[in-house]
Amino acid sequence: MPFSSEVTLVALLAKSYPTVGLWAVATLGNTLGAVVNWVLGRYLIHLESKPWFPFKRHQRQRAQGWFQQYGKWSLLFAWLPIVGDALTFLAGVMRVPFAWLIVLTAIGKGARYAVVIAVYFGVLS
Repeated sequence: MPFSSEVTLVALLAKSYPTVGLWAVATLGNTLGAVVNWVLGRYLIHLESKPWFPFKRHQRQRAQGWFQQYGKWSLLFAWLPIVGDALTFLAGVMRVPFAWLIVLTAIGKGARYAVVIAVYFGVLS
């Protein structure tokens, strides 16, 4: 479900859990999800036509447009719902080096959670 991690983050912030720890865990967990997508793209693309495969051809084609225009830098937008998962999958298909995946995805996802936290505390209101 899109935005479910943000809802969970806000709920935990409301319970006064440590903000930096929540930010770090949310960023790490979401980045690890991107790693799963990268592995699927890197090693399991040959299964794309199977009905149970998590990415549909149209999702891959849309994400491929981003990649053709922006290259690996499109991974900074991996936090976007639906398209973000396809971007990280496509990064695997296109053999983007793993280190770039981790760094760029973590920056984008970490920034997203930082904005959610800032909004929660009224910094960006």
